[in-house]
Amino acid sequence: QVQLVESGGGLVQPGGSLRLSCAASRSISSTYGMRWYRQVPGKQRELVATITSGGVTNYAASVKGRFTISRDNAKNTLYLQMNSLKPEDTAVYYCNAYLSNYMYWGQGTQVTVSS
Repeated sequence: QVQLVESGGGLVQPGGSLRLSCAASRSISSTYGMRWYRQVPGKQRELVATITSGGVTNYAASVKGRFTISRDNAKNTLYLQMNSLKPEDTAVYYCNAYLSNYMYWGQGTQVTVSS
């Protein structure tokens, strides 16, 4: 099993920045792809960004150009750098690790963007 622990969420003003981290309990360097999702209460969970085990990235149109997903395989850690934050980015953010049909989730971290 892979356990994922997130940190870095909080309250920021519009236009501000946050960096989310997700630490994995085991090595994910050469096998797991990883994703960030977000969810607002009452809404469906939304895929925000993906990074494959080979480092290929993809982003939702709503965050492209503002968010950057990255990974430090030596530290078994996934990151999401969020810049130019907007109120509509407010959500619980979840990290996800996947390998074939196996999928693991973090506990989620709250991001609130408010003026």
